[in-house]
Amino acid sequence: MPSKSPSVEVEVGSRVVRVSNPDRVYFPESGATKLDVVEYYLAVADGITGALLERPCMLHRFPKGLAGDKVHQKRLPAGAPDWVETVELFFPRWGRTADELCVTEPAAVIWAVQMSTVEFHPWNSRRGEVEQPDEWRIDLDPGDACDYATVRRVAAVVHEVLDELGAVGYPKTSGSKGLHVYVRIPPTHGFADVRRAAHAFAREVERRTDDVTTAWWRKDRDPAKVFVDYNQNTRDHTIAAAYSLRGLPDARVSTPLRWDEVADADPRDLTMFTVPARFAELGDLHAGLHADEHVFDIAPLLEWADRDEAEGAAPPPDDDA
Repeated sequence: MPSKSPSVEVEVGSRVVRVSNPDRVYFPESGATKLDVVEYYLAVADGITGALLERPCMLHRFPKGLAGDKVHQKRLPAGAPDWVETVELFFPRWGRTADELCVTEPAAVIWAVQMSTVEFHPWNSRRGEVEQPDEWRIDLDPGDACDYATVRRVAAVVHEVLDELGAVGYPKTSGSKGLHVYVRIPPTHGFADVRRAAHAFAREVERRTDDVTTAWWRKDRDPAKVFVDYNQNTRDHTIAAAYSLRGLPDARVSTPLRWDEVADADPRDLTMFTVPARFAELGDLHAGLHADEHVFDIAPLLEWADRDEAEGAAPPPDDDA
């Protein structure tokens, strides 16, 4: 029997990316290989590139596949070709800088997969204005005793409040147990203001349903409720991008949805094996978000925050991240 090829060359636009160990199994449950991961990201190239475009990006790498250790990597892995772009970030907590991947073309995604990346976690700001987020992220994070039906009910309330505000939200599965909704905002506020606005929104959702908690400390949360995690708008907090694979045995994908799908879509059905056909049929459901359509000014949310705090509500707790 002939030996397996130690590498393959993959054409991505005008680039050629060499993929080593293409037969290495990344997802043991299905037998999906590194090359299968490459082919998945090629199938959704426009979507994942749009989600990452010009954003600092942390990589979740699995050098030996899911059977090995996961590496959370801020700095660009060594050996990048000169066309892979970066953005320099400063981390005050450590007094250090790091050059993070900054995707500007699909080939950069495939190169990152060559470097064993499975998950892509971008910032909610772009490299031109790193300190001013342009993406407000609503993270519906279920407690340990909370089922997905509860997440769906909370998503409906989120949609209701967004509609009342005149804000357009773009939902997606988290690729795990939760749901995310993204709203495009102008890059005119810092992270503290966006987090404060997100906290005010979370409190309003909490007022409307018994299914929600905004308790900061996990010990104070009802595990049967959904935590509306406003903290995902903190500087250097990242969540999986739209179309990113997740490092779970069934190879789930953080998948954009239409609002009319939220009540029925099952995250377990949205995997690297099913999403390419869905993408081919529906296209990128977050294309409007990536094109900066429907930009929402968070001024009304900051007014809610002022009102709530004047009435005695605590501002968001200090975050030590």
